[in-house]
Amino acid sequence: MADVLTFTDRGIYCPAGDFYIDPWRPVPRALITHAHSDHARWGMDSYLATPNTAAVMRHRLGDISLQTINYGAEQQIGGATVSYHPAGHVPGSAQIRVAVKGQVWVVSGDYKVVDDGLSEPFEPVPCHAFISECTFGLPIFNWTPQDVLREQLNRWWADCAAAGKTAILGAYALGKAQRLLHLLDADIGPILTHGAVENTNDVLRAQGITLPDTIRVDADVTAKTHPGALVLATPSALGTTWARRFGPSSTAFASGWMALRGVRRRRAADRGFIVSDHADWTGLNSAINATGAEKIFVTHGYTSAFERWLRDRGYDAHTVSTDYQGEGFDAAEDAA
Repeated sequence: MADVLTFTDRGIYCPAGDFYIDPWRPVPRALITHAHSDHARWGMDSYLATPNTAAVMRHRLGDISLQTINYGAEQQIGGATVSYHPAGHVPGSAQIRVAVKGQVWVVSGDYKVVDDGLSEPFEPVPCHAFISECTFGLPIFNWTPQDVLREQLNRWWADCAAAGKTAILGAYALGKAQRLLHLLDADIGPILTHGAVENTNDVLRAQGITLPDTIRVDADVTAKTHPGALVLATPSALGTTWARRFGPSSTAFASGWMALRGVRRRRAADRGFIVSDHADWTGLNSAINATGAEKIFVTHGYTSAFERWLRDRGYDAHTVSTDYQGEGFDAAEDAA
């Protein structure tokens, strides 16, 4: 039996339906897992995505031909039956299930199995073959529990405020920033946002997603006008003239890479919080096990090591080369 999906120089392709999933080169029809810029790119003739993903894509990509599909709804595309299922990565993110002649393959996109209280929680999708990211596919990567992370964030912010410093927290504009917003205690002080973060907040609020009150940083917003504030900024804004307007400050970075020694030092951050919107080691293994799939394709991340780990456990595992970036430090998600 032919493979349901194949891997091409344009992206993941379904011959039976004549469509691509998260293609990185222009194609006639693109099915999109989520709105981060390494998965949702400009230049496709048509797009299919969940409503929340579509809203951010329109904000980022402008006037595009875009249809929406709700979670769980089946759509026939040529000889393939397609449905979207929550991935838990960011609001609107999806795994894409493709069924052809009794064979079911699932493309994970980016995902995490922890319910962050904001994104639609990850749902395992039974399948014969699972195409999984493995950005953090090593045992060293295990994320701080949500309740502990909340306490760490707010204690750091409160300590900064007590010391007369502005707390500046770096996080991607889509997903990570809103997740952290949900964890912050607004009684400590005002929450200020970089323009790219606030633009994304506006899009998600318009979709009915509830977020705490925030104040967009403009020329009139400084440490003097908002003492004791926490500033939620894109990673690329840290250490720039934009950030220096807040005077004495403490800088922190929220990323899965904070689990590695030396990374916080290279980022010149005072504090690192170990959290990601990608699955950690435990999450990757539990998600793959829950699919029941025998064939696993791993992409972007520690692919070679994770493929060997899966093969040692009896999976028919393979590495696939894609153009996805996973979680970096100054990726294009800043502009989302």
